[in-house]
Parts: sequence; C-alpha cells; structure tokens
Amino acid sequence: MRAVVLVGGFGTRLRPLTATVPKPMLPVGHVPIIQRLTANLARGGVTEVTLALGFKPEPFLEAFPDGVCEGVQLHYAVEPEPLDTAGAIRFAVESAGIDSTFVVANGDVLTDLDIGRLVAFHRKRGAEGTLHLIDVDDPSAFGVVALDANGRVERFVEKPAPGTAPSHLINAGTYVLEPSVVARIPAGRKVSIERATFPLVVADGGLYALATDDYWIDTGRPELYLEANLDLLAGLRAYDTCTAVHPTARVHHTAAVIGSIIGHDVEVGAGALVNRSVLLPRAVVEAGALVEDSVVMGRVGEGAHVRRSVLGAVGVVAPGEQLEDVRRPDSDVT
Repeated sequence: MRAVVLVGGFGTRLRPLTATVPKPMLPVGHVPIIQRLTANLARGGVTEVTLALGFKPEPFLEAFPDGVCEGVQLHYAVEPEPLDTAGAIRFAVESAGIDSTFVVANGDVLTDLDIGRLVAFHRKRGAEGTLHLIDVDDPSAFGVVALDANGRVERFVEKPAPGTAPSHLINAGTYVLEPSVVARIPAGRKVSIERATFPLVVADGGLYALATDDYWIDTGRPELYLEANLDLLAGLRAYDTCTAVHPTARVHHTAAVIGSIIGHDVEVGAGALVNRSVLLPRAVVEAGALVEDSVVMGRVGEGAHVRRSVLGAVGVVAPGEQLEDVRRPDSDVT
C-alpha cells in the first residue's frame, strides 16, 4: 500500500517554532511528527510514502539520509507553487506514479487509527473515496459530515451553528482514495479536496466514511502541539511512549520537572521549575526560572517566569522577566 502525506503548509499557526524547524520535523516525545505519523501508516500496511512538500526536502533528507523512515520508503514531491490539498495530492500521485488504491494523511494529525481497517472498509463498500471521522463535543468549528446507515456520505456542513449540526462527526484528515478521485482534480491548479473534489464524489454516491474513537489530535497550533507531547507522556497513545527527560539533557539536581518533556541538549538550571511544558532541543532554562504550560526553544533567563507562552529558537526571556500568553519572537525569523 502506498500513501501521500500532505506536509506542504508553512506552519504559520505554529510560529515561531516553525521559523527554524519545518512543522513535520518538530518532535513529539523526542521523535519528529512525521516519524510518528509514518510509523502508524506502517502498522496499517503502508510500505511507501510520498511527502507532498511545498518547500525544499533538505531537512527530511538530513533526517532520513537512506530514504527510509520506520521501514517505509520515502519519496518527495516538491510543488512548484502552492496547490492546496487536492492539487498537492494530484501532483504527488503523478510524481510517484501511483496508479492504484492509496492512502492520504494530513501531516498535522497524529492518530492511533488502524489504517488497515479503513482500507478494508473502503474496499468492502466499493468506495471511490473513504474518510476517517471522529466524534467531537462541539462540531461548530469544523466541517461536519452527514452519513446514511451504510456509511455513505450524504453531505458536508461547514461550521454549523450550535445545535444545528446533523452529527458530531468531523473529517479527521485521513483518506483512502481510488485513482479516479485524482482524475477529478484539474492539473496544475490550486484546488481544495475538501471543498471542491469530495462534493463531486458525494454527488455520484461514491464517498464513504468510517467513524472511530481512536486517539486523534491536530498538532497544528501551539497549545495542541503541547497537548500531543503531554498526552504521549501520560500514556494516552496505543503504541507510542516516551521518556520525560532525554539522556543528553542536563537537569540540575535541585531543579523540578513535573509532567514535562525535556529534549536533547537542554539545560535546566538550579532551582528551576518546569511544569506541563515542552523544552525543545538546545533550550536553556536558567537557575530559579519558572516555565509552565509553555513550549520553549530559546533561553529563559535566571528567575524569569514564563506561562502559557511559546518561545522560538531565537526567543530570549530576560532575567526576572514575567511572560504570559506571549509568542516570542512574534514575527518570522529570516
């Protein structure tokens, strides 16, 4: 089985973290997002992944120099210009020569979904396309999917007003598609598969969906990226685990680390407190500092307090400074 993973976004919602590290290469539990995603695809029978990229593949080539990730062969399809989801899928499929049933995964999403089960459902229904759905408490911020009793998609309702949604099932970002879906996508154009292509398949009665209660999270915003890390630490994933403190980290014996992940080559000084946070590789938290509910790449000065904030690679919090609900730097790093 072959798969296309959509990783062409600029990671704008995760700035400033993505100013220096491509979003798919950000670690969750010391392992890049793309590696954890690929591992789950491999568990479901995927043997080859094409990364649909909107930028140069060098960071991926450096991370996976033999072209293999979790036993899966990697290929790269670098778009000449942004093509949106459908355009990116068509470009990747043509670049890789995919000519049979294939999987599509959104590169923001981490899930324990059984890919093999989704493929089997797709084939049993004789579907042209199949979506993975999850149930959410409040669907008003999402595109909601209405199904018939056989799992056939009847319609999509975009961001329904509270109390008006036909279901609480939303598109979870993993698909099984036939090549005929790709043939519906105009070549070389910016096209959304969710807004333009799937409605065409619905109109012909060929789109199905399977709802599951597997673990699922969209890591595309800082608070959700933090949650994905802490969920892993808390043992909420079916297959993946991690240790709290990377072996190469230097944590002073008087420092306290509570419910947090400390990455490789991180320094945590004497008397510092790190609570419900992620310190990414090479971050520094100086003596007596407090970091809480935050993601840190840069340096937190002595005695500083950082709460509910995101600190990029060049972000610095001065000694004694109080930082709350801030992204630093708040502009792109060039």
